[in-house]
Amino acid sequence: MPEPVPDHAATGAGPASAPDCGGCEFEKDLLAAGRCDPAEACIQVLNSRRIDGFLKRNPALAERYLFDSQWERRAVAARYAAQSALKPLLFDDDEAVRRTVAYRVPVDWLEALMHDVDREVRITVADRLPAERLEAMVGDTDYLVRVYVARRMPAGRLFRMIADPDEQVRKEVARRLPPQSLALMAYDENLQVRQIVAERMDPDSATLLLRDREWLIRYLAAVKAPTEALRELLDDPVEEVREVVRARLAGG
Repeated sequence: MPEPVPDHAATGAGPASAPDCGGCEFEKDLLAAGRCDPAEACIQVLNSRRIDGFLKRNPALAERYLFDSQWERRAVAARYAAQSALKPLLFDDDEAVRRTVAYRVPVDWLEALMHDVDREVRITVADRLPAERLEAMVGDTDYLVRVYVARRMPAGRLFRMIADPDEQVRKEVARRLPPQSLALMAYDENLQVRQIVAERMDPDSATLLLRDREWLIRYLAAVKAPTEALRELLDDPVEEVREVVRARLAGG
């Protein structure tokens, strides 16, 4: 996923007046050398864009601002500081800071953020953790976190998510579950989930769907199920289903 940027309210991203450079500690060296600019690259203004411009030009100064009293400076500094300096920020009070940290720290440190109160932090964790370690997040309270888990967890270990309460998660599971295991989802309550199941299911298992309440599922099942199982659909109430059954029984 793309690297996050601070996204608090307008305090860090909106327009800000140019600061008075007189008396600034960087006036005589960085300003004179073009390494800062009050309108584009300034550490003194609480504006994420200008702070980022300053630290992009002067990344060696980033660690000075990792524990600044203002979240804007901490969050942007975390993008430029060395990884080794970021560990204390795993527990920063501000979620924007932790989001940046979650994106940058070594994966071995991510366990500390696995249950962070901010869902964007947890999504980043789910996106970066080694797939074999994601099982610890299948019970996350937020469906979108679980969607990321379902997309990346080893397919052979997705069984715990077959009955997830959210249909978006179950769709991801249906897309990745081994075809021979899709029979476990043949009676899912959601039409779109069953459609994915029908499209991926092996022919023998497709017979489970021939009496589905939705004609689309019956149609998809009839396209692939063994012909000897299709006669029961010759009187299906939907012409499209009857047509594909007749064609297959006739060898078409």
